[in-house]
Amino acid sequence: MVGLFKPMPKNFADRLLGQIRKLKNPSCVGLDPRFELLPDFLKGSNKPQALFNFNKKIIDATFDLIPVYKIQVAFYEVYGSKGFRALERTISYLKKKKKIIIVDAKRNDIGSTAQAYCQAYLSKKGLDVDALTVNPYLGWDSLEPFIEVAKRQGKGLFVLTKTSNPSSADFQDLKMKNGKRLYEVVGGKINEWNRGTEGKSGYGIVGAVVGATYPQEIKKLRKIMPRSIFLLPGYGAQGGSAKDVVFAFDKEGKGAIINSSRGIIFSYRNNPYKKRFPSKKFYLAARQAVIDMREDIVGKLNKRD
Repeated sequence: MVGLFKPMPKNFADRLLGQIRKLKNPSCVGLDPRFELLPDFLKGSNKPQALFNFNKKIIDATFDLIPVYKIQVAFYEVYGSKGFRALERTISYLKKKKKIIIVDAKRNDIGSTAQAYCQAYLSKKGLDVDALTVNPYLGWDSLEPFIEVAKRQGKGLFVLTKTSNPSSADFQDLKMKNGKRLYEVVGGKINEWNRGTEGKSGYGIVGAVVGATYPQEIKKLRKIMPRSIFLLPGYGAQGGSAKDVVFAFDKEGKGAIINSSRGIIFSYRNNPYKKRFPSKKFYLAARQAVIDMREDIVGKLNKRD
């Protein structure tokens, strides 16, 4: 009879925060490879193969420092089925390294389509990654399938809330009749959806995507969602700073992961790294950029009042 019962998957928030605590680093590397920005020696006629080779070097150089990686699917889908194969190979390689994987696909739909997206990304039938970014625009019945699957499978979700792009204000900052901004309303809903999914860490599996470029909004949303993990894009290349993102963390320094994509993986193209690392050592530039990012964020966290 014992064999009939499968152990419950470990809570996603507990797994993620455990890895952050182990490595003492709340950073996330975005594997968003652009073929035109790859070092010339890696380029060839097989672009998807070049993307994987590039990713593998970045992963090998940083996996002992980084608890979680985020993969933007658009940079793979652009090459069709061969690009998707590069995505699958990257995910498989990260799993071998025992890394937590977030797929940034911003999926959503209703009914059977939402279920299909769940299977594609969160189940063993598909890519079976740890977490997925989703869009709340269609409302509760479009997100319920994702949340239910995430609960059963030990997965996580990050719901678009206040994104880092400048024109996010077009919709997300609209003022409601109750005086709240739309992003605040979304934050309130996420707090509801997250309730009851908390693990031992006190955090739940329904997180929020909040741009590192909006520190005042981060402050407001942290109060609205005290038990949701924040995924913050926009650090570095988009202008977000460590001084801005510290507002996403709780008093114990938990509850957020800071993503950098271009600023890490293409650091070899920019100062100060291009002066120190030739293009053939791009992965060492990425490693140093990860170390610098960690010291920047952790340093600011330690200096908080």
